[in-house]
Amino acid sequence: MRINLSPQRRDDTLEVFKTGDVLTVNGEDFDLSPIGNGDTLPASAINSKWFFDKVDRSDGELVLTLILPNPFNYSHEQAFPVPLENVPDGPVVFPGPLPELEVEMAPEGDE
Repeated sequence: MRINLSPQRRDDTLEVFKTGDVLTVNGEDFDLSPIGNGDTLPASAINSKWFFDKVDRSDGELVLTLILPNPFNYSHEQAFPVPLENVPDGPVVFPGPLPELEVEMAPEGDE
């Protein structure tokens, strides 16, 4: 399976778990196994805001595009993601954000 990523500045989260041709996206299962070699499932046929484009099966491999939500502290890897190739079963690992900066507050009375 190849997962292309389409970054968008958003504050929601995306959690994906892969089991064979089934993707569990934020707790909702999408069974992509009926897509045959050379077939295309249009994005309009998928009832999910996370699928950005069609799903194809080419040379036996599923190819799809998911929206990648980028938080305010997004990293270069999130802004310009590379496709995830040969995605193994289990949790799908997406590029992570930059660390959040912690702002220290001066104790009251110290100015």
